[in-house]
Amino acid sequence: LKQQRNPSGMPRDIFRCPGPPNPASLKPGEMRPRIGRQGGPALSQIETFYEVMRKQGITRRSFMKYCALTASALGLGPAFVPKIAHAMETKPRTPVIWVNGLECTCCSESFIRGAHPLAKDVVLSMISLDYSHTLMAAAGHHAEAALQETIDKYKGNYILAVEGNPPLNEDGMFCIVGGKPFVEQLKHAAEHAKAVISWGACASYGCVQAAAPNPTRATPVHKVITDKPIIKVPGCPPIAEVMTGVITYMLTFDRLPELDRQGRPAMFYGQRIHDKCYRRPHFDAGQFVEAWDDENARKGYCLYKMGCKGPTTYNACSTIRWNEGTSFPIQSGHGCIGCSEDGFWDQGSFYGRLTNIKQFGVEANADQVGMAAAGVVGGAVAVHAAISALKRAQKKTQEKVEG
Repeated sequence: LKQQRNPSGMPRDIFRCPGPPNPASLKPGEMRPRIGRQGGPALSQIETFYEVMRKQGITRRSFMKYCALTASALGLGPAFVPKIAHAMETKPRTPVIWVNGLECTCCSESFIRGAHPLAKDVVLSMISLDYSHTLMAAAGHHAEAALQETIDKYKGNYILAVEGNPPLNEDGMFCIVGGKPFVEQLKHAAEHAKAVISWGACASYGCVQAAAPNPTRATPVHKVITDKPIIKVPGCPPIAEVMTGVITYMLTFDRLPELDRQGRPAMFYGQRIHDKCYRRPHFDAGQFVEAWDDENARKGYCLYKMGCKGPTTYNACSTIRWNEGTSFPIQSGHGCIGCSEDGFWDQGSFYGRLTNIKQFGVEANADQVGMAAAGVVGGAVAVHAAISALKRAQKKTQEKVEG
């Protein structure tokens, strides 16, 4: 970082990754040049993320800090910070159509509460959110007209974000949007989408709507849309920073993030909550909460016996956490319910011990382990002695025969 004087005489920050011209310096009606983006004139008319941030009074220092935080959240090294900054300075914001089926809107609530990126100022500036009947001001025919206009204008260049799932029973009549079954809107919007993001457990797996006996035949998005790349971002809801991190990655690198075998971003769903849980040492030591609010609970012991699904759940809760990194359910004293896994509503009680994880249990089972080990050693000694005695008897018998 260096200091340099600008024409007004005020110092400004100069970073290794140079910024574009200040939008305020452009003449009325003048568009800044676009770099490295395909999509035609319609797409090039969308402002970049950097331009929107500058209009909102965000300094370049804060912008670069945001890029560094984003790289860290994505698990990328410092070398990627300039790349993220360059992408956001030069690429138009990505057009996004956000549709809602059977859901409770918790994914939207989570998304707009992201801490890094700074949700209250810029999270919705990363994308050109052209349709979302939850967040947009328009309603009725005006909202549906905006949807169709976006599809026609950015054909093949927009991302379809789906919150909730379509019910297929009774010709989809259990969820009506704009006077038509939601499944029709979903198929229509997906036809010309560049990619599809399935927000939350509802869109990814079906969630509570698809729980047995599933009378509406609520169906995950990937079983309805089969000809488009789909990114599953499960959770009930997903973590805000995970949602914005996925968008940032796609904006920066113009490709889908690496996915696991279930179609989830590996950068956020590559480890079990159990692997990074701060209560893991208590699990390894065999120290468990036996009843709610018992002495072990007050000591912060492991919640595995209280039904915690952390050992079988893949998510970033124990690393990124919630509410600006403040806490997550296990830290608040409640076990993980496994909401980012397929069919978690049909796995029995949230408080039932479903898994059969074997742990050593240093504190609880040390005596038993020691006695077992002693028994094994004693048995081995006895067997060795018996074999030795048998060999000596055989040797004496052979000597008598030869004599």
